[in-house]
Amino acid sequence: MSDEIFPSKKRRGKAELGPENKLLVGRQEAAALLSISQRALDYLVANKHLQVRRIGARVLIPRSELYRFVRGDHPERLAG
Repeated sequence: MSDEIFPSKKRRGKAELGPENKLLVGRQEAAALLSISQRALDYLVANKHLQVRRIGARVLIPRSELYRFVRGDHPERLAG
């Protein structure tokens, strides 16, 4: 009965975006999107092949940076 009188309140909190709508992705998700290991992704970041954004202790990679990397040719090996 109280549900009829008082409509449910909207919950505030994290915005739920689909994975394709995120502007920044974490290291694990970025590695999965590129089909490489997290260690290989860390190598790309360390050697400045990928630009990152740091928010606190988190390392986030812009999706546009992943697309830029994918469109290029990479004849050299990632590590070694």
